[in-house]
Amino acid sequence: MEEEIINRVKQSGLIQLDLEEMRIPGERIFLDIKPQLFMELVLKEKDFRNFISEHDWANYQDKHVAVGCSNDAIIPTWAFMLLSIQLSPYAKTIVFGTLDDLEKTLFKQSIDELDIQELVGARVVIKGCSKESVPTDAYVQVAQKLQPIVKSLFFGEPCSTVPLFKRKS
Repeated sequence: MEEEIINRVKQSGLIQLDLEEMRIPGERIFLDIKPQLFMELVLKEKDFRNFISEHDWANYQDKHVAVGCSNDAIIPTWAFMLLSIQLSPYAKTIVFGTLDDLEKTLFKQSIDELDIQELVGARVVIKGCSKESVPTDAYVQVAQKLQPIVKSLFFGEPCSTVPLFKRKS
């Protein structure tokens, strides 16, 4: 006789939250101001304004853009503000910083929009493995959002979890 296979994970009542599924789709671009610098050190306003007026901003349509400088140079704040103004009619998201900073911002948006009503009083596992990179910051943010409302919080896979939090009865 064959024994019936019992899915103990499903019976446990755990709800799995996969942050990878919360990743906002779309192309990510780093707009580096370095090529606009004179001798890779100085931003000349006239040359920069020429770049601004001649650049094809439509290339950033519906993209997520991080603006910054890959060179160690002192760039006036207004330069990044000017870039953001030019990008705003086209880009979905604009941040100052690196692509990592952009990814953190996008995950923060997604976590802020997370409907947590079904998680009130639940036992939740925040999935640990993913094919796409998920910033550690996203895990910290979601833990902070869920901890006040869940019964218990775990990290990992339903079959092998690390307990993070358990509400005292």
